[in-house]
Amino acid sequence: MTALHPQFITDTAGEKLVVISLKEYNLLMENLEELEDIKFYDKAKKEDDGKRV
Repeated sequence: MTALHPQFITDTAGEKLVVISLKEYNLLMENLEELEDIKFYDKAKKEDDGKRV
């Protein structure tokens, strides 16, 4: 995984925010989607009863 370079800022209401580049954001989203796919695969494999449609 590529190293992230977040910037931490505080808005006028005192809310803390994190800013990352679009490239880093897209990388995080791709990784999240891959993890979700793995989760669904693991669940399907666990529930597999050996029968196929």
